[in-house]
Amino acid sequence: MKLTAFTDYSLRVLMYLAADPARRATIAQIATAFDISENHLVKVVHFLGRQGWIETVRGKGGGMQLALPPEAINVGHVVRETEGAALPAECFLPEGGACAITAACRLKHVLADAVKAFYGVLDQYTLADIARNRQTLAKVLMIRAA
Repeated sequence: MKLTAFTDYSLRVLMYLAADPARRATIAQIATAFDISENHLVKVVHFLGRQGWIETVRGKGGGMQLALPPEAINVGHVVRETEGAALPAECFLPEGGACAITAACRLKHVLADAVKAFYGVLDQYTLADIARNRQTLAKVLMIRAA
């Protein structure tokens, strides 16, 4: 299963913030660290804030930081919310798609099991788990102590 750029960037923002949870970061800092467009991150940050995973402060000294402890942010939940409905094949569309073998196909059930297993693994991890190496992450992302 391939994640969208939106999901990828959402996870990157959360990991960046988890690398130093006590520090506020700006969109510009995160964009520079990952070499991605600030414009792409604006929507991501807005979404993460609406979900309650991050909090943002405007103005001088503003920025964003985690709104919850990293242990409270489940990776599977983040991916579900950022990806939307899992549609690994046309037959998963609400209208069923136009596949000629839909009535006799068993692949849909196999793919549904695969999606369930994919999320089952992601559900076992929190942001704390994937950012447990905070000091190394901070060094790689060039996060400087405040």
